[in-house]
Amino acid sequence: MNEAVRVGIGVIVVRAGRVLLGQRQGSHGAGHWALPGGHLEFGEAIEACAARELAEETGLAAARFARGPYTSDVFGSPPRHYLTLFVLAHAVSGEPVRCEPDKCLGWQWCEWDALPQPVFAPLQSLVDSGWRPPDMS
Repeated sequence: MNEAVRVGIGVIVVRAGRVLLGQRQGSHGAGHWALPGGHLEFGEAIEACAARELAEETGLAAARFARGPYTSDVFGSPPRHYLTLFVLAHAVSGEPVRCEPDKCLGWQWCEWDALPQPVFAPLQSLVDSGWRPPDMS
C-alpha cells in the first residue's frame, strides 16, 4: 500500500446555477462523476494547476480562480489518501470539449442538488459537508 498522501485539485465551474461534471474512465474512480481536475505537480501553484487541468480536460479557460474548500479522503482499492483542494473558476466562457477521451466519457452541466450518481469520493465529501457553490452566473 502506498502511504503517501496525494494532492488533487478539483475545479468548480458554475454556469446558470449548474456545475460542470464529467464521467471518469480509465483510472481510479472510473464510472464516477467528477469535477475537472487532477494532481498538483511539484512546485506548481494551486491556481496554475487548476488552469492547466481545466484547459487539458475541457478546453475551457477562466479569467481568474479563487481558492475554495478542501476535503481529505481515503478511498478506492487499493486505498489512496487524497487531500483535494477545490478551486472556483470565474468568468468561464465557451462550451466544454471532451479533450481526453481516454479519461472522460463526456461533460455535462448538473444541478448541485441532483448530481448524477455515483459521485467521485472527494466531491461526495464536499457535498456531504454542506458546502454549496456560490452563484457565479
